[in-house]
Amino acid sequence: MPRCYRPQTLFPENYQLTRDRFNQHVVPSRQLENGVAVGKDHTMPITRRRILLTLFKLLDLAIMVASFGLATIPILYQSHAVSLSEFFSLRVTIQNFIIFLGFVLAWHLLFVALGLYQSRRLVAARSEILDILKGTSLGTAVIAIAAVLFQIRMANATFLAAFWMISSTGEVASRLALRYVLRRIREKGHNLRHLLIVGTGPHAMDFARKATGRPELGYQLVGFSDDRRAENNEFRESGYNVVCDLTHFVEFIRKNVVDEVVIALPITSRYFQVSRIAELCQEQGIVVRFLKSALDLRMAGFSEEDFEADSLVTLYGGPLGGWPVLAKRVLDFTIALVVLILLSPVFLLTSLLIRLSSPGPVLFTQERLGLNKRRFRIYKFRTMVPDAEKRLAEVGHMNEVSGPVFKIKNDPRLTPVGKILRKSSIDELPQLLNVLKGDMSLVGPRPLPVRDYEGFDQDWHRRRFSVRPGITCLWQISGRSAISFDRWMELDMQYIDQWSLWLDFKILVGTIPAVLKGSGAA
Repeated sequence: MPRCYRPQTLFPENYQLTRDRFNQHVVPSRQLENGVAVGKDHTMPITRRRILLTLFKLLDLAIMVASFGLATIPILYQSHAVSLSEFFSLRVTIQNFIIFLGFVLAWHLLFVALGLYQSRRLVAARSEILDILKGTSLGTAVIAIAAVLFQIRMANATFLAAFWMISSTGEVASRLALRYVLRRIREKGHNLRHLLIVGTGPHAMDFARKATGRPELGYQLVGFSDDRRAENNEFRESGYNVVCDLTHFVEFIRKNVVDEVVIALPITSRYFQVSRIAELCQEQGIVVRFLKSALDLRMAGFSEEDFEADSLVTLYGGPLGGWPVLAKRVLDFTIALVVLILLSPVFLLTSLLIRLSSPGPVLFTQERLGLNKRRFRIYKFRTMVPDAEKRLAEVGHMNEVSGPVFKIKNDPRLTPVGKILRKSSIDELPQLLNVLKGDMSLVGPRPLPVRDYEGFDQDWHRRRFSVRPGITCLWQISGRSAISFDRWMELDMQYIDQWSLWLDFKILVGTIPAVLKGSGAA
């Protein structure tokens, strides 16, 4: 296992933290080597999971609509009043349309309230089926009540029974199919989540055995974290490994794959340590779970999951989720594709100019950190001499910005054509290919090089990696290199906390005059 490093003391005796800090969500981070994500990425990216979740919400609504339509068939044949062809030719009144939209909305809200769109990795299939049946039963009851209030004659006992049976069958079948697909994926070593357990007591070891003993759950145990003096003989004989003590916890999660942290410490005697661990995980975007049997928690704003004979308490939340995320990805892909086609002459002309003006490749590629610190290769038009990276030490003293980033307005390594490309931001256009691939978005915090990330000294800066990086963001329209590094990070946090499709639109529009002015470009 990776070695632990020796930071400053993590848990000062006078540290105070309220329970309110528990009630915030964190998102997975990835393994680091010298502060950088390495190895095969086995965890499904966060936005991909959210897109999958959105698709399932749409599927649930489609099942509801289809069930509604199919349930009318026995009514038509039973009454012989309207033929099937005549039924489809009937006009839908505005009132009926509004009532039907109310059914759809109620259906969705019921499924949300029952937790059917939360992570079900640790929930037994039987429990999920029961929740689905609760949802379809309550949804059918809503239709029955509406039938009485609005005198909907079609919604009789036959219709309600058919609707409940069809919708229940469809919903259960779709969830079981998803479970089967995910199980096969995880058994093949994909979609894994790296798990760190805090605590070495019997509850912690029991949970570890259960989680790793079921490959379909997709958990890979990183190890345990606890004070060395807390280890007992049973733990030493178990073969499990303490990868880091609590003093070095923060450094360990900075340098290693940790997607989830399960805390199995007694909260009554170690409350401040538990609070501090939860806060540190939140800062770096790591999901926190609590073993309810080990923690006497009485908090609001959390979800509870039954796992084997134990219960887990999970803190959830996050700035991006739901339908807008799918819309953002669709818009990113569509706009990037259209712009690439429209600007293909610009790409061709720029490539010729670079080729004719200096030796070397047309495109410059560099390893950057993206969503949850995943590595990817960014594409840009080359603006510097071919050996610019090797000559970095020669110009290191000329850095004009604060913080760990490196930027020079008049970099001596720039080629004559490169200066024009930088000033006009044409060198950024190939990043549209990164958008098509899904490495980047049109709008999001700028992806940083490995070197810059290694200079981070504040964990809250790392929260910028909890969203997909972008070609432009608030930093671009606020002065770019002309503003300080701390202000840059604050703008990134502001974007994450206030994100919406409308904000993305305003940033895209605001980027145009910023590019034309060339202010802060470097």
